[in-house]
Amino acid sequence: MPPGLKDVAARAGVSIKTVSNVVNGYVHVSPETRARVQQAIDALGYIPNVAARQLRSGRSGVIALAVPELQTPYFAELAGLIVQAAERRSWTVLIDQTDGHEDRERNLVAGLRRHAIDGLIFSPLALAGEELASSGDTPMVLLGERVWHGPADHVAIDNTAAAADATAHLAALGRRWIAAIGAQSPASAVTAHQRLAGYRSALAEAGLPEDPALIAEVDGFHRADGAAAMRRLLDGPIRPDAVFCFNDVLALGAIRALLERGLSVPEDVAVIGFDDIEDGRFSTPTLSTIAPDTAGIARLAVDLLAERLGETRAGAGDDPAGPPRELKVDYRLIPRESTLGR
Repeated sequence: MPPGLKDVAARAGVSIKTVSNVVNGYVHVSPETRARVQQAIDALGYIPNVAARQLRSGRSGVIALAVPELQTPYFAELAGLIVQAAERRSWTVLIDQTDGHEDRERNLVAGLRRHAIDGLIFSPLALAGEELASSGDTPMVLLGERVWHGPADHVAIDNTAAAADATAHLAALGRRWIAAIGAQSPASAVTAHQRLAGYRSALAEAGLPEDPALIAEVDGFHRADGAAAMRRLLDGPIRPDAVFCFNDVLALGAIRALLERGLSVPEDVAVIGFDDIEDGRFSTPTLSTIAPDTAGIARLAVDLLAERLGETRAGAGDDPAGPPRELKVDYRLIPRESTLGR
């Protein structure tokens, strides 16, 4: 017979209930006890009976994650971290790509009750407010900057403050003509608006001029967009000596365009990005960036969903319902070769 909860409990010297709490991801277990139970699980090769648990709970053990696009490294890395966090609760994650299209996002939310999922983690670009309230009884956690004070729990970072820190880093290095790549006009481009606001506030704080010729708009946040924007800036009336790119992918494209023009990074133009994707840690030069706590975003999103499902409450009778919460995670500025040199 395969080992069961009783066998794990006996080996770890704890109650069966404690083993169940560890297996189900309950937070109210001390780290020492959790480690001892996990050691017993590993030693015995215990495998939770997920099917039985789902029958008892009425849950499918499946959640969904919807992001604008998976080709963007930030969202790909975030998806992997959410899968890892969900695995610790024995959840399976279905991943959908909306491309930020309003119809696809609306159909996703409206169709939740027709799918056998327990909850949704969603990074919307087009929908906001009441349009997201049609998920019915399906718990949802929102990511990103598009929705504040919405119908569900929301996890994000302070984009304006982070963008200001990135720009202030360039100013502190003595750069005086600091450009921005990543501005976007649509009202739905909240991330771009917030990062532009941070850029502007840092320029004002440093007493530096803000010139429209140094703000480059983009259609998307891809390498080609960054390269094209950088070329336009270099052909413009003011040559920048530093550039804040609204994500790392734009920054990598900008660096390529600078090198094609025979310019050195950071000697001629310093470049900083946003997201701390893996590519930037191995590029030449390595990329200075703002690093959101992406792992923290993933863990918090899954934990919030678990709370809404009633899986991490202190007592069995606790009500998981409550008002939506707005939670922010930390970020760090990581200076590397693209601003500091080698």
